[in-house]
Amino acid sequence: MTSPSQYQFKSVNYTGLQPGPRVIIMGATHGNEVCGTIAIRRVMEDIDAGRLHIAAGSVTFVPVVNPKAYEQNTRNGDRNLNRNLFPKDDPQDFEDHIANWLCPLLARHDVLLDLHSFNAVGGEPFVMVGPLDNDGALQPFRHARQERAWARRLGVKRFVDGWMIAYGDGVKRRSRSVDELETVLRYGVGTTEYMRSTGGYALTLECGQHLDPAAPETAYRAIMNTLAHLKLIDAPDPAPVPFDEMEALSMVVVHDKLHLDDRFSRAWASFDPVAEGEEIGVRADGSKVVAEFSGRILFPDVKAVANAEWYYLTRPNPSFGRE
Repeated sequence: MTSPSQYQFKSVNYTGLQPGPRVIIMGATHGNEVCGTIAIRRVMEDIDAGRLHIAAGSVTFVPVVNPKAYEQNTRNGDRNLNRNLFPKDDPQDFEDHIANWLCPLLARHDVLLDLHSFNAVGGEPFVMVGPLDNDGALQPFRHARQERAWARRLGVKRFVDGWMIAYGDGVKRRSRSVDELETVLRYGVGTTEYMRSTGGYALTLECGQHLDPAAPETAYRAIMNTLAHLKLIDAPDPAPVPFDEMEALSMVVVHDKLHLDDRFSRAWASFDPVAEGEEIGVRADGSKVVAEFSGRILFPDVKAVANAEWYYLTRPNPSFGRE
């Protein structure tokens, strides 16, 4: 393991004179996803040069959340930071040390924007949104209206919700004991889930393909729209994307790879459409895996191991933003 003493963590805060929300905006949670880093540094340059002024509330920028992964230009340092994100009494890897710094920082804020990118070529940006307000044990929440109104102002047109519910159902199906269930459910907690657990609200914006020159522009627009919408800067509230231009999807079910020899029937990519009854893959015993409803596939993993997540299915959510 890399000694944490070889790295340092950086956050920069700007606070206005008027009261307002405490916002935190992050890049490079995964080290090879640098669009957020580029955009954050551009906004900070604007502020430092006097071209942009924080009038109310405060904004904290973290240009590089994971300096080891960023230095290596890899997704992870020692492991995926965006899983099992909790403070640790006995940190075992570099990401545990990040968590011990990052989690208290998140808890001091009200709103998080986490800027990411993805590997697939040609996909459009999308935003991952949290649950509706609820008192459940999995992810109790109180800010769905604010979170979804903000999501519609980031400048993208595709929205996905339902992550923790679909993930949690898969965990319950695989778990052999209550203790194992709790451990694996905690594994599903990343930056936005942790932020919501502290009483705040949060969005993950996937700004485009890693190397797409448009991705930093998407990230920059999202930052500026966030600052305007939350009234940190003196600018009009951005118009929400019209309902008839949105594609809103809910993650409904996760399917597991049951055997190492289970295989997909074709090269699937996230958001590929699937029709009810369409063949998705073939099990090791020759039985076919078909879509139980029409929708889109999400996060297909050709490298999945046995008894692990293989792919998710989503279906349209026409009520998104109207709740």
